[in-house]
Amino acid sequence: MTDVDVAHADGDQEARDWEAAVLCTYHGLRGDLACSLDVYAQEFVADRPAESEVAAALAQVAGTTVLFPADEAPPSAYWAVTPEGLVARARLEPSDDEPPVFTVTTVEAPVPELPGAAVERFAEIVREQRPETPVADAFLASVTAFPLDGSLVVWERVIRQMESGWAPSGWYPADLYRERMEARDALAEGITELPREVAVRLGEVLRELDARFVAGTEDDPAGSLPGESTGAGWWWFRKPVPVPWDTP
Repeated sequence: MTDVDVAHADGDQEARDWEAAVLCTYHGLRGDLACSLDVYAQEFVADRPAESEVAAALAQVAGTTVLFPADEAPPSAYWAVTPEGLVARARLEPSDDEPPVFTVTTVEAPVPELPGAAVERFAEIVREQRPETPVADAFLASVTAFPLDGSLVVWERVIRQMESGWAPSGWYPADLYRERMEARDALAEGITELPREVAVRLGEVLRELDARFVAGTEDDPAGSLPGESTGAGWWWFRKPVPVPWDTP
């Protein structure tokens, strides 16, 4: 048994060492990518590294940028890692040709090996992120009817994202943040329409989440969120530190 078996996808598969600790199958590609690698570590391999770690090590050894898939739903969502260790979002688009031509159309930071890619932020990727919301989930599981359940979930979601430093993208679109503030508006309005017992319990949940929101923000009397504030709640007059939509 060898440590690593490497073969082309169209090569002689019967000649491969299928008992090797690691199996690597490569495919030739057209366009911005020279090839793709399918790497599989057997179940008995201990301490298997994450895909991002493998990509970073390969980029450094090969001296070129390596792409690996992101966790979000859009199939074009990738990460690019350079030999120097820069990690940036990348949008990979296949053509309709057969075989397709692959083009990296957009990156979130300049990548020397991809000079033709536009540099911009990926707002749709941030929208796809769904951090866990244990506080909201526990409350919603304890009540049978709550018309603003979506608002409570998104309020906790933005707080958790703020606490994580807006991971993994490191920034947050202003329009999405505005929607989260509007969700807090909806909670303030909806709590008055709930049965007293449910309203009291929701108030306790909101005090917990609001305290965490305050801890990650600072006073903002001018209301610096781009555009006019739609609500008069105190949450509109606080801002995250640093402001995530201004992050380079």
